[in-house]
Amino acid sequence: MLKVTNKAKPVIRALAVGSVLLTVACTPIVKKHGYVPPPEDLAEIKVGVDTRDTVVETIGAPSSSGVVRDSDYYYVSSRIRHYGPKRPEVVSRELVAISFDQRGIVRNVERFGLEDGVVVVLDRRVTDSSVQNKGFLRQLLGNIGNFNPANIPGANN
Repeated sequence: MLKVTNKAKPVIRALAVGSVLLTVACTPIVKKHGYVPPPEDLAEIKVGVDTRDTVVETIGAPSSSGVVRDSDYYYVSSRIRHYGPKRPEVVSRELVAISFDQRGIVRNVERFGLEDGVVVVLDRRVTDSSVQNKGFLRQLLGNIGNFNPANIPGANN
């Protein structure tokens, strides 16, 4: 029978904790973002018949729509897998684009994905701030010399 000494107990405990952490770090974390209607729901949309309102009633509001007013609807879904310290990897991405004519009638329903060879880049456009990476004092002292009392409203007497 193997006898464990008091000196060996911390080593065994450290090995046990290390193996648990290693196992947890290798377990993938999969996150799903967005919504794409299932094919059976999309089959209910009739090209040349349905309108923007009936599309929303049938399959729900889109993830996003075109920039122009009364533009197309886009339903986007992504699955992202993340392993510990590795960079997240997009496992699947689907996009359903429903286009409308000038009267708001469905003109076309298209489905795209990574497997089609169509890369759907999802970027979030955020306006950059000029105060990024600047502390409070740097912002405050950076305005010295830019102050002109003539620009104060009501100062022109």
